[in-house]
Amino acid sequence: MKTDSKRRRGLVAASALLGGVLVLTACNDGGTAADAAGGDAGSSQGPGTSQKQVDEAAAQKTSQARIEVSPKDGASNVSINNGTKVTVGEGTLTEVAMTDAEGTAVAGEMNADKTSWTPSGRLKRSTTYKIAVTAQDGEGRTAHENTSFTTVSETNSFIGYFTPEDGSTVGVGMPVSINFNKPITDKKAVQSAIEVSSTSGQEVVGHWFNAQRLDFRPDQYWAENSTVTLKLKLDGVEGADGVYGVQEKTVTFTVGRNQVSTVDVAAKTMTVQRGGKTVKTIPISAGSPATPTYNGQMVISEKFTETRMNGATVGFTDDDGKGEYDIKDVPHAMRLSTSGTFIHGNYWGARSVFGNVNTSHGCVGLADVKGAGDKNQPGAWFYDNSLIGDVVVVKNSKDKTIAPDNGLNGWNMNWADWKAGSAL
Repeated sequence: MKTDSKRRRGLVAASALLGGVLVLTACNDGGTAADAAGGDAGSSQGPGTSQKQVDEAAAQKTSQARIEVSPKDGASNVSINNGTKVTVGEGTLTEVAMTDAEGTAVAGEMNADKTSWTPSGRLKRSTTYKIAVTAQDGEGRTAHENTSFTTVSETNSFIGYFTPEDGSTVGVGMPVSINFNKPITDKKAVQSAIEVSSTSGQEVVGHWFNAQRLDFRPDQYWAENSTVTLKLKLDGVEGADGVYGVQEKTVTFTVGRNQVSTVDVAAKTMTVQRGGKTVKTIPISAGSPATPTYNGQMVISEKFTETRMNGATVGFTDDDGKGEYDIKDVPHAMRLSTSGTFIHGNYWGARSVFGNVNTSHGCVGLADVKGAGDKNQPGAWFYDNSLIGDVVVVKNSKDKTIAPDNGLNGWNMNWADWKAGSAL
C-alpha cells in the first residue's frame, strides 16, 4: 500500500512538471515555439524573418507589366484576319517577335504608346505561329510571355467568290452574286455577316438559290450612276458545323448608265435603249423553232472579243457524239446564261438572215466579220457599247422563261418570292 502511495505522488509531480513546461512554452513572449526550444527548427527564413517580408522582397524583384496575348496558348482554328493581338498593362512592349512554322518573321505594327501590337497582314491558313513578347514596367523591370497557336485550316474554313469585281463599272442589272466553296448550313449567320448597300438608298435583299449561292439585288434595277458597297464580315462566322469564314473585305462598284436592250424574237430585231430612249435598232437572228431562245431578263456576265463555241459542251451533238457546230473564233461574244446562251457576232451566216430568219441554236446573233476587226459591224457596235451587268430582255420566243439561277438572272423572280429566299 505504501509503495502504491509513493508511486501516485510521483506521477502527480511528473504531470505537474510537464504541465509547467507546456504552459511556459505556450506563453513564452520571446518568439515561436521553435525559439523557445532554443533554435529555428530548420527554417530557411532566418531568425526573425516573417513570410510577409519574404513575399514583399519577391514582389520588389517582379515586373508589374501584365502581358496579354490573344489567342491563348495552344489555341486552334484561329482567325487569319484579326484574331491575333498583343497588349500590355502597367508597362510598355519592348519586343514582339512572331514567326511562322518555317521560322519566317511576321511583320507587325505597334501603337504609338507601345501598349499593343498586331500583325500587319493576313495570316496563312493551317499554320502554327509562335509569339515571344518582352515588356517593361515603370521601374525598368522586364516581363516575358511565349505562346503558340494554329490558324484555321482549309478543311475547317470557307470562302465566298463574289462578282462584280472591286472598282468595276457595271450595268444596272448586275446583282451581287456570292458562291461559297463549301455548303452553308447556318445561312442566317452567314447572311447576317454580309452587307450590301447603295448610295441610291434602294432596299437590297439577299436570296439563297442553294446552299452555296447567295445573290443580292434591289426590287428594280440599280439606279444609274449609283455606288454599291459589299461588306464581307465573315471572319470567324461558323457557316457549317466546325467550318468558319475567313474573309474581311469591302468591295465597291459603280453602276453606269441605264442600258436595257430588248430582243423581239418574232420581229427579229433588238432595240437598244439608254435612260428609256432608243439609241439603236439592230437586226438579229435568234434561236430556230427547233432550238428556241429563252425568254426573260438576262444579264451580261462575261465578254469575249473572240471565243470558241462547241455544241457538244451544251448538249448539241451529232450521231457520232461530236458537236453539231464547233466555231473556234466567234466574234464579240457576251454570255447571258450559265447554260450557254450568248449574244454574239456571226460571220458565217448569210447577211440576209439577220432581221428575217431565226437560225441559231438558242443564241442571239448579230452580223459581224471573221476576226472581230471591223468596228462598223452591228456585232462590234453592240459589244463596244455594252457593260458587264447590262440587261438583255428576250420576248416573243416559243421557249420558256429562263430560270433565275441560270446565270445572273434573278430579275425573273418577283420581289415577294425573292425576299422569301432570304435567311433573315
